[in-house]
Amino acid sequence: MLERYRFFARLGFFGVEPSTTRGAVRFLQTGQTILGQPDTALWLTPEGRFRDVRERPLQFRAGLGHLAARVPRAVFLPLAIELVFWDERTPEALLRFGGPVTWPAGTGLDPEAGTARLAAELATTMDQLAEVARPRDPAAFRVLLRGGAGVGGVYDGWRRIRSWLRGEPFQPEHGRS
Repeated sequence: MLERYRFFARLGFFGVEPSTTRGAVRFLQTGQTILGQPDTALWLTPEGRFRDVRERPLQFRAGLGHLAARVPRAVFLPLAIELVFWDERTPEALLRFGGPVTWPAGTGLDPEAGTARLAAELATTMDQLAEVARPRDPAAFRVLLRGGAGVGGVYDGWRRIRSWLRGEPFQPEHGRS
């Protein structure tokens, strides 16, 4: 991805060589460096790829548990994201954060157990988001950013004229009464 879309590197993204010792070492070193600094965050796709939100079970790469074991004070926060098409031509981005995942200091976290726990926490968060998203009720979400509404072009031009002829205000959003 970074070779194809170089702007991601300027945003702080870094690549990981999957299934290689060199890639694992670089991931752990970079992750420890980032998480070792105060007020920093490291965003990961722990399966090493973007995937369909309905796929189960989650298949996390082992590096996440090893990172958690090496940075015991780190707080892991599951984030589920879905892009859904409800009433407009562009998708809605739905997000749900799970609860913070930490380990008691000095417990000697087993990396495999840590990876399994983080996968289970994210799966729970994903399932919770799906339950709230299914009814397609915008009131169940807090809107952080708004984009344009309507289809545009001839279709919205016709809808605008029809509203004017009826003496109603034009509402570009679909699904509105």
